[in-house]
Amino acid sequence: MRESGILFPIFSLPSKFGVGCFSREAYEFIDFLAQSGQGYWQILPVGPTGYGDSPYQPLSAFAGNPYFISPESLIEEGLLTWDECNGLDFGGNVERVDYGRLFENRKVLLRKAFARFVERDGMNSEAFSTFIKKEAFWLDDYCLYMALKNRNDGKGQADWEDDLRLRKAAALDTARTELADDLDFFRFCQFKFDEQWQKLRKYASEKKIKIIGDIPFYVSMDSADVWAHPEAFLMDKDRVPTVVAGCPPDAFSSTGQLWGNPIYDWTTLKKSGYDWWIKRMRRSYELYDVVRIDHFHGFSDYYAVPYGDETAVNGKSCKGPGYDFFKVLEKETGVFYSEDGIRIIAEDLGTVTEENQKLLEDTGIPGMKILQYAFTSWDSIYMPYRHIADCVVYTGTHDNMTCRTWLDAINYGERDFLRRYLNSMNSDYGALVWDMIRECYRSVADLCIIPLQDYLVLGNEGRINTPGAAGDNWQWRLRPGFLSQDLARSIRLLCETYGRIPK
Repeated sequence: MRESGILFPIFSLPSKFGVGCFSREAYEFIDFLAQSGQGYWQILPVGPTGYGDSPYQPLSAFAGNPYFISPESLIEEGLLTWDECNGLDFGGNVERVDYGRLFENRKVLLRKAFARFVERDGMNSEAFSTFIKKEAFWLDDYCLYMALKNRNDGKGQADWEDDLRLRKAAALDTARTELADDLDFFRFCQFKFDEQWQKLRKYASEKKIKIIGDIPFYVSMDSADVWAHPEAFLMDKDRVPTVVAGCPPDAFSSTGQLWGNPIYDWTTLKKSGYDWWIKRMRRSYELYDVVRIDHFHGFSDYYAVPYGDETAVNGKSCKGPGYDFFKVLEKETGVFYSEDGIRIIAEDLGTVTEENQKLLEDTGIPGMKILQYAFTSWDSIYMPYRHIADCVVYTGTHDNMTCRTWLDAINYGERDFLRRYLNSMNSDYGALVWDMIRECYRSVADLCIIPLQDYLVLGNEGRINTPGAAGDNWQWRLRPGFLSQDLARSIRLLCETYGRIPK
C-alpha cells in the first residue's frame, strides 16, 4: 500500500500558549493532512523533557509531556479561565519555544486546574480511577520520581539521599505520605495528557490519519525508569552504571561520542521475557498506530564505554539481543504488521553492518532512506534506484538540515549530480526542493514521509535539531495561519500522481 505522511512535532504546532499542544491547531493540522491526501502524521517523542529539552532524553519512557496539555481544553472543562491563561507569560516569539518561561508558568496553570479538579470531582472520578489503575506499572513510580525530583530542586536520582536513591521501603513510604498532594498532581497531569491525546488520536482515525510515534532506544540516567527498574540496566550494587552508551572513534571524531545513557542488561532482561521492553511497547501502541524505534542498530550491537571515562576511546562493541527480542515481542504483542500495514519503522541510519542488516531482514521491519544522504556519494545506499518497497523514504529527518539549507551546504559537484539525477535544471532552490520531494514520492518505497519545513521551503530557521550542538534545538514553531489550501492541493496532486492516496 503506497502512502505518504508529514513529519511535524507536537511542540511545533501553533498555539496561544508558548508551545504546540493538543489544541484546536492540532485538529486543524489533521484536517490539513486529510485535505493533502496524507495517511500519516509522524511526530517526535512525547515524553516529559528535562534539562536540555530534548525529547530523546525523557524523564520517563512511558509518561507524556504535560506541556502538551491544552489550556483551551481545560478552559472548556471549567478547570481554568481565559484570564488565568492570558495572564501568564509564555514567551512572545510565535516561531520559537521558550522552555524557560514554559517551565516556570505552565505548571502554575496546571496546578490551578488540578485544584479545581479535586474540588469538583474529587480524586475518585471513574475515568481518573480507571486510568491510574490501568497504568499503575509506570505511573506510580513516575509520579513519585517527579515529586522527589521537585523536592530536590530538580536534581536527578543520582544526587538524592541514599535511602531514596536505593529505594529503601521505609523511605519510600514516608515520601509517599509527605508528598501525597504532589503525587496526585502528577497523576492528574498524566490523566489529562492521555485524555486529550486519545481524543485527538480518535479524530485522526476518523480522518483516516495514522500516527507514527517515535521512541528513543536508550533512556536518560535522570529518569523514573532507571530509578524504578535498575535491574534492567548494567549497574553495580550501589545503582551506579558500570558502562554507558556511546559510539566508537571514526573519521569524524578521533575520540568517539560519549552519550552517557545507561546500557540495558540484556541477559537479565531476557530472563524476564524482556518484560520492561514489552510493557514499553504495549504503552507505545496505546499512544500510536506505528512506532519508529530510534537507533535500531542497538538491538544488533551497541558500544559500551566505562562509566566515568571522559571520552569514548576505551569503549567496546557488544552484541545486543538480536532477533530473539523480536520473536518475543511478536509473540507477546503481535505488533509487526496489521491489516492496515506496518506497525514498526526502524531508524537504521549510520554505519551499516552485516549483523544489523540481517536483523532488519529477519524481522521484516522497514528501514529508512534519506534523500539528502544519497547525493554526497556516487554509490550511496540511499540512492533512489536502490530503494526497495519495504522501506520508508524521507527528504531528511529532525536531525538534518532543511533541504533548502542543505542545497546551500553541499558543493557544486554534488548539486550538479543531484540536478542530473532529478533531470532538473531548476536554478531556483525552492523549486529544486520540490523536485527532491517529488523524487521521494516517485520512489518504490511503500511509505514516503516529508518534514513540513521542506514543503514550506524553510531555511535554517526551520531546523529542529543540530546533533552535538547545545542550545536553539527543539524550538521551531509554525507561524499561525501558515498552511494554505494551495499547499494542500499541491501536496495532494503529488499523492494522486504517484499513487499515494490512502485507500
